[in-house]
Amino acid sequence: METLYSSNFLSKIASVSDQLKINYGEKLEQAINILFEAWKNKQWVYIMGNGGSASTATHLSGDLAKTICDNPEEKGLKTIALFDNIPLVSASINDWGWENLYVNQLKTFYEPGGVGIGISVHGGSGQDRSGQWSQNLLKGLQYIKNHGGKTIGLSGFDGGAMKELVDINITVEAGSTPIVEGMHVVLSHLIVFGLKNKIHNNLN
Repeated sequence: METLYSSNFLSKIASVSDQLKINYGEKLEQAINILFEAWKNKQWVYIMGNGGSASTATHLSGDLAKTICDNPEEKGLKTIALFDNIPLVSASINDWGWENLYVNQLKTFYEPGGVGIGISVHGGSGQDRSGQWSQNLLKGLQYIKNHGGKTIGLSGFDGGAMKELVDINITVEAGSTPIVEGMHVVLSHLIVFGLKNKIHNNLN
């Protein structure tokens, strides 16, 4: 009997999930703690991603600002997804180049103690017609590290250069872009609701 594509796909998801639990459970808790400290100290979180990861960055930014709150009287995290201002993004790329997209915004927006989150399928490894992938993201994360901030990376495949750059690395060890991108959304929700739970326990 022929194995269904859907069954194979979901089996891979289950295997990747088990690997994440074993290999990165502690690091996910550390990521939650870093964001909890940022929430307590009213520090900014700067989120970067390209392509599909840009939409995950936007989603995560919204959740950190709003979803961690139980009601309108509570404060969320101060977050910004650095791809969201399209006129600013297009002007920056047009005038100063793709690789400087995030670092040039951080020169304006970064405040001491900020946290950087990078989301990238390949973690900066590999290339296409425009050159190496996600070098703008690596430069942004390095800028934050150089200015005393903490960095968190969500990557896939072998983790790429980002794995060695960030303070907390979480790699979805799968050689499949749709699985990596899908699991990045799952991990983002894990972090958001883990943070929400930590904040709730702190307030009560």
